[in-house]
Amino acid sequence: MATLTFMGAVTGVTGSMHLLETQGSRILLDCGLYQGGREEEAHNEEPFPFAVKSIDAVVLSHAHLDHSGRLPLLVKDGYRGPIYMTSATLDLIEVLLKDAASLQARDVEWENKRRRRAGKVELLPLYTLDDVEDVLSLCQGLEYGARIAVTDEVDLTLRDAGHILGSSIVELFTNESGQQRKLVFSGDLGNSQAALLRDPSVINEANVVLMESTYGDREHRSMQETLDEFENVITTASQNGGNILIPSFAVGRTQEIIFRLGELYQKGKLPQQLVCLDSPMAIAVTEIYHRYQNVYNQEDKQAIEGRSQTAEPSQKSLHSFLPTLRYTVSTEESMAVNRIASGAIIIAGSGMCNGGRIRHHLKHNLWRSQSHVVFVGYQANGTPGRILIDGATHIKMAGEDISVKAHIHTLGGFSAHASQGQLIDWFSNFSNPKPRLYLVHGEEAAKDTLKKALEANRWHAEIAALGQTITL
Repeated sequence: MATLTFMGAVTGVTGSMHLLETQGSRILLDCGLYQGGREEEAHNEEPFPFAVKSIDAVVLSHAHLDHSGRLPLLVKDGYRGPIYMTSATLDLIEVLLKDAASLQARDVEWENKRRRRAGKVELLPLYTLDDVEDVLSLCQGLEYGARIAVTDEVDLTLRDAGHILGSSIVELFTNESGQQRKLVFSGDLGNSQAALLRDPSVINEANVVLMESTYGDREHRSMQETLDEFENVITTASQNGGNILIPSFAVGRTQEIIFRLGELYQKGKLPQQLVCLDSPMAIAVTEIYHRYQNVYNQEDKQAIEGRSQTAEPSQKSLHSFLPTLRYTVSTEESMAVNRIASGAIIIAGSGMCNGGRIRHHLKHNLWRSQSHVVFVGYQANGTPGRILIDGATHIKMAGEDISVKAHIHTLGGFSAHASQGQLIDWFSNFSNPKPRLYLVHGEEAAKDTLKKALEANRWHAEIAALGQTITL
């Protein structure tokens, strides 16, 4: 009998990993990095809770590091089998994993300088760029809807999850001694109000469903309210003569913001004449989005194609939809942006302001009362972003104590995750009797609240426990 063991993203929202076992096969679902505080990230150093070389295949739901970030460690420990994902996810993880390896190398080098001075043992990064290259050599990109044999006993199909480009709902079909079972893993389900991507695929049948619960305890603010406030900030900043800074995550959120600014430009409602995307990683990701416009939702794809100022169909992209968009790749170009006193919209990472070029732009703009800072994503406790939205009047930024006089805004409708109602709607499509449902990838309060909401519809849900094994 096929079994499934929950090995990560069970007590929180990072470290996604689950193991499917049949009589002759072992399939790993996701291999995510633990992210957060030191205690949480210490799990990344721990050995895998299974024999790495016994794994026959890995299936990756999407590119975010909390789902993909330990793949280099898996390969470093001896895994040499295939890693299945969508083609777009394959392009994205090359960017994300290489960036993660580079950041680790930089951080370890800084720490080792301190350790050398103190006579302490030096550290090694979790993994290197060479380890990432080894991962990429094993990856196989699939199209949505294609069914392939992963082993003699297990077939795989990936469906569109609508979360980020290439994100997928995983369908695994097992066949042991003529007994067939189907496991559906939601991965991260997308917000149906979000731009560019399609809504999550509807699936009707399964024996067991693993469903994420990140926003299982809340509903998103309506997109129209969010866009109205966004437009109001842009208008006010133009009247004040200040810049707008948007700390943004490189994958998904940045492309959504560019599209929304493009909509305002096309309507003649974007007075700012310069939009700077000042993040090499976000630029690389945006170019990948351009290559996969075939997976955009029809409405937004038509908007881009119909209004882009270019005659060549192959050149119609987010960049042509927003002609005032400018990429700033080099350090010198980024520094030049800091000399702009007004009239610019600057999009830069990191999304929580705990690294990246946004910190330098904040240093040059936070003390100005004409400036506006717009947060479009979740800000974790202790991050500079959270400190700012909590009302700090001073903040340490790039080695200086900066007075906060800029206007701080939080727009809550740009989430890339499904809300509670959207999660329930997705699960409601499964035929009766409903499959066994296990909630993963959520904080305790979110899972508990979603469980109660599902049970109000007379659908039983179980909260998965770390290390728990179930049968299919």
